[in-house]
Amino acid sequence: MSEQGPSPPADPKRVVETGSDRIAERYAAWSGAAWTGSRARYGRILRDRLPEGSRLVDLGCGTGLPTARALAEHFAVVGVDLSARSIELARRNVPAADFRRADMAAVDFPPASVDGVAAFYSIIHLPRTEHPAMLQRIARWLRPGGLLVATLGAGDVEAVVEDDWLGAPMFWSHHDAATNRRLVAAAGLRLLEANLETEEEDGAPVSFLWVVAEKPPPSLG
Repeated sequence: MSEQGPSPPADPKRVVETGSDRIAERYAAWSGAAWTGSRARYGRILRDRLPEGSRLVDLGCGTGLPTARALAEHFAVVGVDLSARSIELARRNVPAADFRRADMAAVDFPPASVDGVAAFYSIIHLPRTEHPAMLQRIARWLRPGGLLVATLGAGDVEAVVEDDWLGAPMFWSHHDAATNRRLVAAAGLRLLEANLETEEEDGAPVSFLWVVAEKPPPSLG
């Protein structure tokens, strides 16, 4: 992901939606069906800390590979994605999970109805002005003791469009790592881990902040 690019479009979500539709198959092949790297390491935290059969929301599930498929082996997974083509493929790839085509910033679940939320490389495709409310919504969905495991930004990027990312335009927006830590705490979640992870993307190093946060029990105050 480049931090430089042309001015953002009037509707960045449309860029994400249409771009994801165009590259759904290519992205699935590029990201790999194998459960490896940071996805696997942080996915195992959900697997190890949540009871078998827990209800888990996968925000920005894409085609279901590899994240939703791996998580659906242990949990009742609900995948959410803006791309109609990605959701179509996800339903084929992971028939055991429930998939919904929706804007993650608008989809809703009842309060305290979810045990875990995975948001791997997805919140960074929302305009960052929506990140605080997104984190607050996740906190509201989680039951006490529930977990959020998410990829957030490591640098300050207000808005950028890469014209050709795997064959289509794509949009990113995120805060720096320190701001993201504050936003997670401000949403009412207890940070358990906040780690900068750097991996190669098309031969270039790219860093993200991987967050593990817990919904604390109600105050007895």
